[in-house]
Amino acid sequence: MLKLDHVTHHYGALRAVDDLSLGVGPGEVVCLLGPSGCGKSTALRLAAGLERLQQGVIRLNGKIVADATVDTPPEDRGVGLVFQDYALFPHLNVRDNVAFGLGGSSASRGQRAAEVLRQVGVDEYAEAFPHVLSGGQQQRVALARALAPGPGVMLLDEPFSGLDARLRDQVRDATLHVLKNSGAACLIVTHDPDEAMFMADRIAVMRDGRLVQVGAPVDLYCKPAAAFVARFFGEINTIHARVERGAAATPFGPVPSALVEGSAVDVLIRPEALKLHPGAVVPGRAAGCQASVIAARMLGRSSLIHLAVGSGPAGLHLHARVPGRFLPAENSQVGVTLDLEQTFVFER
Repeated sequence: MLKLDHVTHHYGALRAVDDLSLGVGPGEVVCLLGPSGCGKSTALRLAAGLERLQQGVIRLNGKIVADATVDTPPEDRGVGLVFQDYALFPHLNVRDNVAFGLGGSSASRGQRAAEVLRQVGVDEYAEAFPHVLSGGQQQRVALARALAPGPGVMLLDEPFSGLDARLRDQVRDATLHVLKNSGAACLIVTHDPDEAMFMADRIAVMRDGRLVQVGAPVDLYCKPAAAFVARFFGEINTIHARVERGAAATPFGPVPSALVEGSAVDVLIRPEALKLHPGAVVPGRAAGCQASVIAARMLGRSSLIHLAVGSGPAGLHLHARVPGRFLPAENSQVGVTLDLEQTFVFER
């Protein structure tokens, strides 16, 4: 439904998007994920027609809408847009906001507006004006307005960033179901990895205008192609090491690596990859080590344990995350082993 081929875009000397190729299929939700300034919003604006394409080709449903000679205006591309600030008309009530721009008779426009407002769960506010609605309600009205014309492609730019954490979880869950039921190809821009993992069928990670990795959330989390990707999906422990005899040495034992012998590497370990055992002995395991507990904090569904491995300049301060309640006493000793499936080695 949406295809960007070798898209490049400059703002003066800044290359905001660099040779970006990405497709989104019918009924698929793809998240463009990356830090601020990486080019993800520019890519979305190019797809929408809000920026004139400088280089590359953009297709919607197989038809070229932008290239070196074609520049189809946004209103003729048949895409639905949801902006970060929702951009509702303050002088129109909710029903008229949703019906704005629809063709047909007044009755048919009103009927369609009522239909999509029911879909997003705010039909009871049809007569209300935007200023009396909560942020979550305004977001759903903006979503209804974008869905009303029945677009084949939906483009959403940081649609949940203005909501508080508890409301954000609720609204994005409802939004995901509405988007999947619409059958539209959906491209969502976000800087929040948790949001991308929750919403996306596939995630496209961007850095400095370029795609770093594209894949299913489980693949990006469990098989990151670069240290940047591994670190972007949450806190990570780093151990500096060298590759010797096909492995990087760590206090928990060797970590296999295919990098060149002698390479300086970073061993990246997710907090949940550190498996803790009460007492200093690691039961039934030759590998592993002991660590001293610096602090233990319960974070609700999990516990975060601050660990000291070794001492002096070579000592390590590591974080372990354990499901449920696990609060060993400060200065107590625990055995630590490593889950290699959540441990990654990259050249430094």
